[in-house]
Amino acid sequence: MSQALHATQPPPATRPAAPLTIRMHASDNVAIVANDGGLPVGTELPGGLVLRDKVPQGHKVALVNLPKGAVVLRYGVPIGHALADIAAGSWVHERLLQMPDARGLDNLPMATVKTEPLPPLEGYTFEGYRNADGSVGTRNILAITQTVQCVAGVTDFAVQRIKAELLPRFPNVDDVVALEHGYGCGVAIDAPDAVIPIRTLRHISLNPNFGGEVMVVSLGCEKLQPERLFPPNAIPIQDTRGTGFAGPQGVPPLPGGETRSGAGGLDTVCLQDDAHVGFMSMVDSIVRQAEEHLQRLNARRRETVPASELVVGVQCGGSDAFSGVTANPAVGFCTDLLVRAGASVMFSETTEVRDGIAQLTARATTPEVAQAMVREMAWFDAYLQRGSVDRSANTTPGNKKGGLSNIVEKAMGSIVKSGSAPIANVLAPGEKLKSKGLTYAATPASDFICGTLQLAAGMNLHVFTTGRGTPYGLAAVPVIKVATRSDLARRWHDLMDINAGTIADGSASIEDVGWEMFRLMLDVASGRKKTWAEHWKLHNALVLFNPAPVT
Repeated sequence: MSQALHATQPPPATRPAAPLTIRMHASDNVAIVANDGGLPVGTELPGGLVLRDKVPQGHKVALVNLPKGAVVLRYGVPIGHALADIAAGSWVHERLLQMPDARGLDNLPMATVKTEPLPPLEGYTFEGYRNADGSVGTRNILAITQTVQCVAGVTDFAVQRIKAELLPRFPNVDDVVALEHGYGCGVAIDAPDAVIPIRTLRHISLNPNFGGEVMVVSLGCEKLQPERLFPPNAIPIQDTRGTGFAGPQGVPPLPGGETRSGAGGLDTVCLQDDAHVGFMSMVDSIVRQAEEHLQRLNARRRETVPASELVVGVQCGGSDAFSGVTANPAVGFCTDLLVRAGASVMFSETTEVRDGIAQLTARATTPEVAQAMVREMAWFDAYLQRGSVDRSANTTPGNKKGGLSNIVEKAMGSIVKSGSAPIANVLAPGEKLKSKGLTYAATPASDFICGTLQLAAGMNLHVFTTGRGTPYGLAAVPVIKVATRSDLARRWHDLMDINAGTIADGSASIEDVGWEMFRLMLDVASGRKKTWAEHWKLHNALVLFNPAPVT
C-alpha cells in the first residue's frame, strides 16, 4: 500500500479580529461563540449585544431575554426550558436548562417527505478487491476470529510471529488482525438477546476487507462453539486456488488439531485438542494455517470498481457544539454524494438520533421502513429502562464542556450526518447490510460498539467526526477522522485527516469540505493514501454489544 498520507496541515493559530457567533436557524434565540478561546465578558457582538458573562468557545449566548420557563431554541427546535430568568448576553449552559421530554413513538409522520430523487453522480471509481460474494474490499487483510476471550493471549502471540516471519513474504497483504472480544463463555448463550453478539462476530468475520478467508481459533470448551458461530452455509465457499470459485469438498483434517470444512471454507485451530503438546504447538498450528490463507490473499489484486461499491459507516465521537455546524453537515453533504453515486451509507447511534425520530420516520422511503425505525427505537427505550437510565445518560462531560447542553441539542447535530437522501433501509444490531442507499443501522452510541456493529454490517470505509478529539481507529477498515474545529486540527495535525473547522472560519463551505471528503474516500479506498489512524496503527478493540445476561 502507498505510504502517502492525507493530513490536515496545521492551520495558523489566529484569533478572528471580530467576535464571531453562529446561529443555526432564523428562529433560534441562542447562538454559539465560534472564536478560539471563547469571548470575555463585556465583548460587544455584531448588532450591539454585550456579553454579560465570559462565554467559552462552542457555548451558547442568549440573544434575547429568556424568562423562566421560556423555550430555548437551537436548530429551530426546543433544546430546553429556562430554569431561571436568563438575560440577553448571558452564557446559556446545561445547568440553566430543563431538558424536554422525549418524543413519543406514536403518531409519528411515516414516510411523509416526498422528494425528487437526487441526480445520479457517475464516473467515479476506486481501486478495490472484488470478493466471491460480490462485495468489494478497500484493504486486503487476514483476520483470525476467536470464539472466546480465553484464546486471546495465544492468538496475539501467534499474530506477532505471523507479522514478523510471514507477512514480509506476502507484500500484497496489508495486515493480520486478531478479532479479539470479550464474549464466548460465561454468558447466557441461549437467551433471546444472545443472537446480537453472535451474529455480530459472525458478520465481522465476513467483512469485505477480509477477502472471504475465515480462520478460527477455539479453546474447545466454550459455549460459543465454532459450529454455532458459523453454522452450515454461513460462509461463502472460497476457492483454494484463489480464483474465487469453489474448491473440492471434504478436505481431510489437518495436523496439529486443525480442521477445515471444505464446503464452508472454515478453518479451525482448537487449543484443547489432544494433538497440541505445549504452548508452542498451539502457536505453530495457528502460524502454519495462517500461511495458507496469506498465500491466497497475496494472489489478489486491486481492480477498478465503481464508487457504488463503497460501504461507508459514519459516526461522531467526542462531539461538541461545532459537530452539528461544520463536520457533520459536511459528512451529510458527502453522504448525499455517495448515495447519488449508488453507494451504501450507514448512520447509527440510537440514543443520539432518538430525539429526532419524527424527522427520520418522515424521510423513510416507505411506511414499513419508518415502522422498522420505530421498532429499533422502542427496543432501545426498553433496554435503557431495564437499566434504570434514560436517554440523558448519553451526553458526556466532554460534550458539555464543548457546549452541548443535553442529548436533544446533541441529537440535532448528529442527525445531519445522514444528509437529505431518503432512508431506504433499517438494520437491527449485528445484522448484515444487503441493500444500497442510506441505511439506519441501529447501534448504541458508544464509539467502539457502534464501530464494531458497522463492521459487522459490512462497511469497508469509516468516517469519524470529533470536536473534543479522540485517537479512535479500527484495524479492519480505514478510518477518516474529521475535526470540527481548526484549533483541534492544528493541535492534532497528525491525527486528523480533514479540518472542517474551515467552515466556521469562513474559508470553506460545507460543500467544499464534503467534496474534499468524497475525493479522499476514493483515494483511501484505493490504497493511494493512508489515514493517520492507519499510519500510527491506532486500533481500538472490538466491543460486542451483549444485552443478554452474563452468568
